[in-house]
Amino acid sequence: MSRRLLALLSTLLLITACLPSQEQDRHGAAATADLAVISLRIGDHTLTAEVADTAPLRAKGLMFRESLPPDHGMLFIWEQPEPVAMWMLDTPLPLSVAFIDARGRILNIARMQPHSRSLHHSDGAARYALEMPQGWFGQHQILPGHHVDGLPQ
Repeated sequence: MSRRLLALLSTLLLITACLPSQEQDRHGAAATADLAVISLRIGDHTLTAEVADTAPLRAKGLMFRESLPPDHGMLFIWEQPEPVAMWMLDTPLPLSVAFIDARGRILNIARMQPHSRSLHHSDGAARYALEMPQGWFGQHQILPGHHVDGLPQ
């Protein structure tokens, strides 16, 4: 190979290595190529949720996100229904979380403040937790007892 070609290839490798590992979209959300995205329905309201269904994905959640697209959130899934708790350390967005049982019924909804270590607990055994921008559930008149359709089994 010529020296020019080797120099060009070396430069391209160096540039590629320096790029961020995840690109940011216009909402500041990290690219979600490694996260499944599903559509959920609560009453007449449809939303899009990224799926956090492993321990590492649940631990990361929406950390470091600056914003979310409209009607967009994250669905946390546990293998078995159990009492769960959520907190907001390293999460700059104000969020609300709906804890959901294995049948898809919302157990309770909690408002969570950015960067808080306060724990927010499910009112019973939850199989799912749905985080949405703070106030989203209230704006759509979604309350405990409502059913979430489209949850993965």
